[in-house]
Amino acid sequence: MRKLLFTFMVLALTTTLSAQNIQLHYDFGRNIYTGEEAGRQKVTISLEHLKIDDLGRWLYLIDFDLSSHFMESAYTEISREFNISKQSPFAAHIEYNGGLSRQGSFQQAALIGGAWNGHNRDYSKMWSLQLLYKQFFKSYDNTHAYASAQLTGVWNLNFWDRKVTFFGFIDFWRGERFNGHGCLVMLTEPQLWYNFTEHFSLGTEWELSSNFVFNQDPTSSKTFFCNPTIAAKFTF
Repeated sequence: MRKLLFTFMVLALTTTLSAQNIQLHYDFGRNIYTGEEAGRQKVTISLEHLKIDDLGRWLYLIDFDLSSHFMESAYTEISREFNISKQSPFAAHIEYNGGLSRQGSFQQAALIGGAWNGHNRDYSKMWSLQLLYKQFFKSYDNTHAYASAQLTGVWNLNFWDRKVTFFGFIDFWRGERFNGHGCLVMLTEPQLWYNFTEHFSLGTEWELSSNFVFNQDPTSSKTFFCNPTIAAKFTF
């Protein structure tokens, strides 16, 4: 759910487009890693909105993590792209990441850089490659501001007369451990959907990460996690 960048989803580069969807995910991570992810929430609602205009595109997404009694957190990403020209695949990209939880906040970050967006003739297959400067800010105790860089790849592939959709992203960026040492963080969340109609889909998401998930088990040194979900999506 977290971080799905639909900035490449252009149905017509010269027209205005607005699209929105809501997703409901049941996450099995807590069942798989009973110690390391004991506090991971099982239910997430994701709201995503994309708007294409003559200058480029807006995207925002919000992930709401729910427990049986509370909304535990809300994480958001807002991005804007400015096309270099109508014929060029290159765009300038700016972005904000952050959010709040019952325990405090996510560490906020701002990103700026460039994007290369592409598609095939009928837009059934689309992709984006982004190289971004990433600035983290001190957002809560035990965090500090530091500079980083991020490489992002995004894809959207449709098959079988658009009945099956495979899309997602992969991110690489320089993070920091609690001891201040730098590390390479990898996060990817491929999704596979079967589209029963143009509005309703069922599918799954697999969150694969390295040095991203906070390991809650002090006896475990595990840094790679695989968290699958089952999900439903409604597209407005």
